[in-house]
Amino acid sequence: MKLMTKAIEKQIPALNSTEIVPTAEKVAIVKFFNPSGAGTWYAVEGERVGEDFEFFGFVESPLGPDCSEWGYFRLSELESVRGPFGLGIERDIHWTPAPIPANALNG
Repeated sequence: MKLMTKAIEKQIPALNSTEIVPTAEKVAIVKFFNPSGAGTWYAVEGERVGEDFEFFGFVESPLGPDCSEWGYFRLSELESVRGPFGLGIERDIHWTPAPIPANALNG
């Protein structure tokens, strides 16, 4: 599965462009997840950095809600993850841009 599309790249706001938007109102343009375990990445901003693409968003940690946080992550990092049976990170093709679910933010 292709994690990044031209449509997503056109739609996602540039890095640092939503700083004044309150956390609860930030809109995740794309959602990535680990199909073979825990871990979800909600991207609210992003832009091309050389050959890579850098995102800013909320990450639900596989270690539990105490380790979930806002931060930066790169497309190349998501593409490099391999879980059991060689499964990689996937993009939620049913996701439509929306605020990050409150249960994710509150653990």
